[in-house]
Amino acid sequence: MTAATAAGVSAEATPSVRASWRPLPRRRTVRPPRAVLAIRAPLPPAARITLAALSVLLPLAVWLVLGATGAVDPRYLPAPDKVWHAGLDMAASGQLWTDLWATLQRILYGFGLAVLVSVPLGIAMGSFNAANALLEPLSGLLRYLPAAAFTPLLLIWLGIGENPKIALIFLGTVFFNMLMTADVVRLVPRDFIDVAYTLGARRGEVLRKIIVPHSLPGMLDAVRVNFAAAWNLVVVAELVNSETGLGKRILLAQRFTQTDKIFAILVVIALVGVATDVLLRLARNRIGRWV
Repeated sequence: MTAATAAGVSAEATPSVRASWRPLPRRRTVRPPRAVLAIRAPLPPAARITLAALSVLLPLAVWLVLGATGAVDPRYLPAPDKVWHAGLDMAASGQLWTDLWATLQRILYGFGLAVLVSVPLGIAMGSFNAANALLEPLSGLLRYLPAAAFTPLLLIWLGIGENPKIALIFLGTVFFNMLMTADVVRLVPRDFIDVAYTLGARRGEVLRKIIVPHSLPGMLDAVRVNFAAAWNLVVVAELVNSETGLGKRILLAQRFTQTDKIFAILVVIALVGVATDVLLRLARNRIGRWV
C-alpha cells in the first residue's frame, strides 16, 4: 500500500469524517406477499377456483347489465336470453349439429394431417442439426405468410370442394406446430442423451426412449395452442363456397343481421374449444407424469 493510499484510508477513519456521514435509512421489515400476489407462488385451491369463476362471471354480468338496460342496441349486442333461445332453435332444428359436425370434420382432417407431418419433422429439427439447417429457414419463412392469402390459389389448384378448406387449415398450422415441437425437443437435457450413449444405447433408442418421452408433454401443449388456430382458420375457410359449417352459418346470419345467432355460434365454438383444451391438458398430465 502506498503512502498516499494509507493517508487516505486513515483520513476516512478519523472521527471528524465519520461524524459527517448520514445515517443509513431504516427499512421496515418486508412481509412476504400473499400467494395471490407472489411471483410464481402456488395458489390455494379456493383462490384458484374463485379467480377462474370471476374470469367468466364478470364479463357475463356486464353482458347481462347491458342487455337489461338497453344501453347497446340489441341489433349489435343481443341479450343473453335471446342468444340462448337462438341456440336452442338451431339445435332443435338440427341445423346446429349438422354445421358443427361439418366444421369438426374439416378441423380433424386438416389439423390432424398437420400434426402427422409437423411432429416427426419437429423431432428431427430438434434432434439433428442437419435437419434443422435444412428445414428451419423454409419453415421460418413460410410461417409469416398469412394462410388466408392462399385461399385463391387453393381454389385454383384444388377446386371448390372440401380439399381447399382442409389445405388451408393444414398450411396455417403445420409450420407453427413443427417449430414449437422442435423447441420442445431442444429442451431435453444433454446429460440424459450422454448417459444413454454411455450405457450403450443406439441412436434410435435415444430417440424412442429419451427424447420422445421427455418431449411428449410439451408437444401436447403445442397441439393445444395450434388447435385454437385451426378453429380460426376453419371459420375463414367456410366463408368461401360452403354449404354447411359454423363459419357459413355466421355469414348467413350476418346477411340478415341475426346477431343472436352469431353470438350463439360463437358460444358453441368457445365451449367446444374449452372442452378440447381441457381434454388435452388431462392427457398431458396423465401421459407426462414423469416430467
